Amino acid sequence: MHRAPLEYRNICIECHPITSLPVQNTESNITRPGEIFASRWGMLLTAVGIAIGTGNIWRFPRVAASNGGGVFILLWTAFLFLWSVPLLATESAIGRYTRRGTFGSFLALAGQRFSWMGAFVTLVTTGIMCYYCVVTGWCLKYFSAALIGTVNHSSGPEYWHAFSGSSQAVGFHLLTALLTGAIILAGVRSGIERSSQLFIPLLGAILVYSAVRALLLPGAGAGVSYLFHFDPADFARPRIYLEALSQSAWSTGAGWGLLLTYSVYARPREKVVKNSLLMGLIDNTASLLAALAVIPTVFSMLPPDQAVEVVKTPGENSTGLTFIWIPRLLGGCDSGQAMLILFFLALLLAALTSLISMVEMAVRNLIDLGLKRILATLLVTALIALAGVPSALSGKVFDNQDWVWGLGLLVNGLLFCVAVRVFGAKRFREQVVNQAGNSDLQLGRVWEWLILWLIPLQFCLLLGWWFYRSAGWNPGDWWNPLSTFSIGSCLLQWGLAAALALWLAPRLARRVTRG
Repeated sequence: MHRAPLEYRNICIECHPITSLPVQNTESNITRPGEIFASRWGMLLTAVGIAIGTGNIWRFPRVAASNGGGVFILLWTAFLFLWSVPLLATESAIGRYTRRGTFGSFLALAGQRFSWMGAFVTLVTTGIMCYYCVVTGWCLKYFSAALIGTVNHSSGPEYWHAFSGSSQAVGFHLLTALLTGAIILAGVRSGIERSSQLFIPLLGAILVYSAVRALLLPGAGAGVSYLFHFDPADFARPRIYLEALSQSAWSTGAGWGLLLTYSVYARPREKVVKNSLLMGLIDNTASLLAALAVIPTVFSMLPPDQAVEVVKTPGENSTGLTFIWIPRLLGGCDSGQAMLILFFLALLLAALTSLISMVEMAVRNLIDLGLKRILATLLVTALIALAGVPSALSGKVFDNQDWVWGLGLLVNGLLFCVAVRVFGAKRFREQVVNQAGNSDLQLGRVWEWLILWLIPLQFCLLLGWWFYRSAGWNPGDWWNPLSTFSIGSCLLQWGLAAALALWLAPRLARRVTRG
């Protein structure tokens, strides 16, 4: 079986892309020992931290409840295997094989001509990182406020509106950036892996406890019935398919470049496909536990008609349900303040583990350019701190960035498919994933069909759907680049990112190839 070279070779990148960069398959060649995951368990927990984020806890319950319940959950599970797991396995295999961040990996895999795609992937995820730090700051604020009792069952919209967009929101955003930077600065094993080994089991325990407790509330059965209601007629509703695909694509982190980054630090025989499969299954389980914690609680505390309205229409980014209704609902239960603390602690841990992976993605790319970890971390932390302030101060800016770069993740997924096509799907499957002597699950030809054809088709349908929805939200103004949820805003900012990526690519390629 083919083995990649362990040193640079003077071969044209355009003609032989995979041999233009070192593919380091021994731990000693990757970096210092502290930059290798200590165990498969640590690698898996860290990967799970990518997937389990605020979208599992505040978005999934609403989307599932408002899109048919049982049919939506069935389709969402199917798209885990039709979109998310194939892309996750692809990302993980690329990172393990090339031992480079997103830009260097695309350069090694597809050559300099297509290396701009790696830069674009990096820019999209960096855009998300900047406003996601604001979200994590919200979670930190509400957790600390619940801990001291200033957020309780009497907290309403006034508390949320007084905080969001204020200087206090900026302060918590900056504090979150510093906290994340400190974890990244400690390194892969001492910072990222150890924090995941603490945060993820704790998060899982909170979700299990919260779901069990919610199910024991009087009237919780109505919420469970609503969540899992199965109507075969829902299979005829195209919107449910697209919402299910959207949730799977965004929740698992497939196509973000995050699992690729963590796989740079994987052991040479790390199980790519098994880890990707487990990562997706654990992510779906966490989403279901969150739904079982939230939906039955809503139905237990409110009349059925009002409960349906709360779970279906909390606002497009779900802040209504999370930061306005949850304190009212949980705070009104027995031991309500303790439940409120646990809920916001879970939300904070989910947000923080996802943010850590985004920051490490940016840091890894700077390390590939020759920077030391300490300098790379300081630069990325400063970028988050400054670039996130507009989203912390303005809800419209935040919503626009979430809209533009959230949809940009779908483009990222397509670019990974293009890179595999350029390299050769069969060659990728045989040489990069199904390595000789590897006890991992082996990818078959079905994976090639998914990457080359089905995922690009899903991308076209999904992006078209969200553009169609945007046109409906903004009739007569869909083209306006200054409108929050407009197609014009997406295309303008994507165009600027693509232009910057094309300009940077040759310059970055020279730095990366020099090591």
